[in-house]
Amino acid sequence: MPIILGIESSCDDTSAAICINGKICSNVIANQLIHKHYGGVVPELASRVHQQNIVPVVHQAISIAKVHKNDIDAIAFTRGPGLLGSLLVGTSFAKGFALANTIPLIEVNHMQAHILAHFIDEPKPSFPFLCLTVSGGHTQIVLVKDYFDMEIVGQTTDDAAGEAFDKTAKILGLPYPGGPLIDKYAAEGDHLAFKFPEPQIPGLDFSFSGLKTSILYFVRDELKKNPGFLENRINDVCASVQHRIVTILLNKLKKAARQFQISDIAIAGGVSANSGLRKSLLEVAGENNWNVFIPKFEYCTDNAAMIAMAGYYKFLKSDFVSQEVAPMARMVF
Repeated sequence: MPIILGIESSCDDTSAAICINGKICSNVIANQLIHKHYGGVVPELASRVHQQNIVPVVHQAISIAKVHKNDIDAIAFTRGPGLLGSLLVGTSFAKGFALANTIPLIEVNHMQAHILAHFIDEPKPSFPFLCLTVSGGHTQIVLVKDYFDMEIVGQTTDDAAGEAFDKTAKILGLPYPGGPLIDKYAAEGDHLAFKFPEPQIPGLDFSFSGLKTSILYFVRDELKKNPGFLENRINDVCASVQHRIVTILLNKLKKAARQFQISDIAIAGGVSANSGLRKSLLEVAGENNWNVFIPKFEYCTDNAAMIAMAGYYKFLKSDFVSQEVAPMARMVF
């Protein structure tokens, strides 16, 4: 009955979780509100706050799970991808904890962990399945053949979907983090009010840079004509932007499902918490007879539960790393 401590520190959330025999027993997340003042994550500040948060967060996770640190059989940590300074804090803590307690060290790919979050709760997808992973830094369609046999079959050629949401929010004058605010305003707007272009990218790849430029010019031109445009129509703008981003994602996902003849479809990553994406995915699933898997909200954003779960499956394979392991800001499957 292995007990795994998971550590997540890839960006600005410090998180720790305990997994006992494949079941998540605690998942503690400390957010960093300081970045709101700067309109985005400041890497140096993020790493400093991680140093302040990591010990109390780990202590709380262990306490909630009602275990002792000496009971832990292995520690899993996010090696990458992410902000290097933030990753260094989590990696250094994990290495020190493993060394002090004479337990194995398990490295975890952050994006793989997002996918493996689907194995925290029932129902769980069956292999093979397709997973759309969407976050602030990544947009990928992944063919998942086994727990660690994954193939990226489509990905963004420039910006990520999450970045498109956040940059749009900045254009609209919304505070950081703006993605959830666009989702909130979109719920009250008309998604057909304004039409934004869909990039014509061949295959299963994505592109969002052109869409961001289109939104920027649209808002600029409308404000020239009417300075009160955003004040009066922000709900409609948010709904129209969200609708376009979601349709771009789902059109590629439908194409991938047809290409690989797979009907088990999952979404993961921070943007998978978007209510518009969730609602549209369920509608498309009904039209195409898909079995859809959507994680709970707490497992969509960055969290250590997914790291601990990935660590559990690696522990079963005795897939450990040495103390010489170093974090990687860019890390592929």
